[in-house]
Amino acid sequence: MTQNLEFHPAESPADRWRQGELVEITITDLSDSGDGVGRSGERVVFVPDTVTGDRVVVRLLRVKPQYAQGKLHDIIEASPHRIRPSCIVADKCGGCQWQHVDYDYQRVAKRNQIIQALERIGGFSQPPVGEVLQAESLGYRNKVTYPLSRSQSGQLQAGYYQKGTHQIVNLNQCPIQDQRLNPLLAEVKQDLYDRGWGIYDEKLHRGKLRHLGLRIGRRTGEMLLILVATDTNLAGLEEQAQQWLERYPDLVGVSLNVNRDRTNAIFGSDTHIIAGRSYLEEKFSDLTFQIRADTFFQVHTESAEALFQVIVDELNLQGTEIVADLYCGVGTLTLPIARKVKYAVGLEIQPEAIDQAKANARLNHIENVKFHIGPVERVFSTLDVDPDIVLLDPPRKGCDASIIETLRDTKPKRIVYVSCNPATLARDLKLLCADAQYQLMRVQPADFFPQTAHVECAAFLEIREG
Repeated sequence: MTQNLEFHPAESPADRWRQGELVEITITDLSDSGDGVGRSGERVVFVPDTVTGDRVVVRLLRVKPQYAQGKLHDIIEASPHRIRPSCIVADKCGGCQWQHVDYDYQRVAKRNQIIQALERIGGFSQPPVGEVLQAESLGYRNKVTYPLSRSQSGQLQAGYYQKGTHQIVNLNQCPIQDQRLNPLLAEVKQDLYDRGWGIYDEKLHRGKLRHLGLRIGRRTGEMLLILVATDTNLAGLEEQAQQWLERYPDLVGVSLNVNRDRTNAIFGSDTHIIAGRSYLEEKFSDLTFQIRADTFFQVHTESAEALFQVIVDELNLQGTEIVADLYCGVGTLTLPIARKVKYAVGLEIQPEAIDQAKANARLNHIENVKFHIGPVERVFSTLDVDPDIVLLDPPRKGCDASIIETLRDTKPKRIVYVSCNPATLARDLKLLCADAQYQLMRVQPADFFPQTAHVECAAFLEIREG
């Protein structure tokens, strides 16, 4: 219980907020960034580390006319949805927002995010949003990339950034990553320290090692290790890479990525194979995929596969369809779909991804598919096929307006829009469904990022007849 605190209960709109003061509020919702949302008077307060149902005392940190951002000071009454975090640094680490939220309520909150976005931004009344597909909530990440730094005592640190800072929370294990990666994290850190390679300082733009990346095939157990550095001059790297391959039987390759730029981007454009293979093999939807250390592949393999199965079931493919997969990446959706239809095409702007998609098609003996390189908004309008079904899986910013326009002109019978951002999904669905051209039939959410506020979903649209 909070005692002897000078806080203000509910204030009237005329009351003036002051930075640093304490207010008592009840959390009534979770924002799409993961913060708890409450009200003090008529003003909204956003508070990290809270959950719907918490009654809390909050210290106001940033005060604006209509809202404030606060820091949890004390819990007066805990929500029934509040649990003890699985991670001992959950209150510091910025890798997760919701370790204190029970998993069933995480799914409820994510579904509400989608409904609210579709209603508020998309203008849909009672949108047909299903329950979020349940997923493994811990030990699921098949890929991690840790920034590196040195502590004040000189020890090498690897971990996620502390919330709201670029200070690293040092980790030797992580409950979110595949637990088979934990030994590598702790031991490889020590090897990097013993080698004496310089660590990059982002403020001074000096030093060599920037990131340590680990990746695992959930179904195969094959692993990759990648170092990101400012140049290739790391004395003894080949010897160290061979030692890692000998020490870890499931480690199949060690790579070095060079990123010389002063940037927040993790990877540069040049990747060098130091030892072993450039890729691991993974099983996805009964196919074998080759995945490199810097390849985009969903970090929750099982959730991605579950959502793909929903897509296949909903489409009820007859083997006669022509499918266009926009933003196809390495063919994660294109190739399993191609096995069930007459013909498929995949579009992607990244040449490396298209090279891997073609390699994956050859690996799985899939011949009724063709991949095109270039900006989707330009290449899509030049296709020499008339697709019955279009798959959309754009980045967080959503689809380019010209793609929406082309879809409305070409009128494919069905569209499946896979999205990681409810706001841009709602915006684009509103455009597609304008003038009653398409009808939103179903939205199926899936949990690709448990313990965080992120949510993925697939929206199914059908063209209206007549």
